[in-house]
Amino acid sequence: MNPNNYGVRLNKAMSMLGMCSRREADRLITSGHILVNGIVVTELGTKIASGDTISLSTGGSNVFSHEVTRRMWMYYKPVGLITSHRDPNGRATVFDDVTKKVRERMISIGRLDINSEGLLLLTNSGEVARYAELPSTALERRYRVRIFGNLSDDIISQLTMGVTVHGARYAPMKLRRLQEPLGKNSWVECILTEGKNREIRRLFDYFGIAVNRLIRTHYGPYAIGNLRPGEIREVECLTL
Repeated sequence: MNPNNYGVRLNKAMSMLGMCSRREADRLITSGHILVNGIVVTELGTKIASGDTISLSTGGSNVFSHEVTRRMWMYYKPVGLITSHRDPNGRATVFDDVTKKVRERMISIGRLDINSEGLLLLTNSGEVARYAELPSTALERRYRVRIFGNLSDDIISQLTMGVTVHGARYAPMKLRRLQEPLGKNSWVECILTEGKNREIRRLFDYFGIAVNRLIRTHYGPYAIGNLRPGEIREVECLTL
């Protein structure tokens, strides 16, 4: 195996597949009971990827065998859920909800804050998640945003050129009005290829504009379509 082509540590993959805890995986690996593609592996730093087969061998026979297959889901995150596996304040999380529906260890690709909703991609592959989140991959994230305030042509021009806010540089944003303002509320579409923490809210707040609803509709080639809040659907996994 060429370690440069493999992106997930063996003990983590075993845990994600539900074989055992990472600590128990380390014990099984160092004791020579784990095979990857039929070859005994004893190094804790071994990395694997999609298509590899992990087996537990005792006394010359395999007790279980799992093929590592990259999987991905689209999930409509409702408002009110934290994008985290656990919350120290006891708030409900995305994974509290999705694990009731799909029995698979998942991680999120990026995040949506508690007050945001819409498309959240989930995967069982850290390799896929890292690739999709990298700014260099430049996957477009599209959002429908309801704002309260005066979005002038000058503000739009600044956002589309990129701005620096409190010392942080934000990349150019594509932005277009979706309707004429109804009072001081209006809907706009924002398209990002980077996605810093709470980026859209921070940028509009900088210009004195409040975001009172934010819905992610697209992430790269994936679109939320007719998915409803709380629904999850498996989709073809992103190709690296």
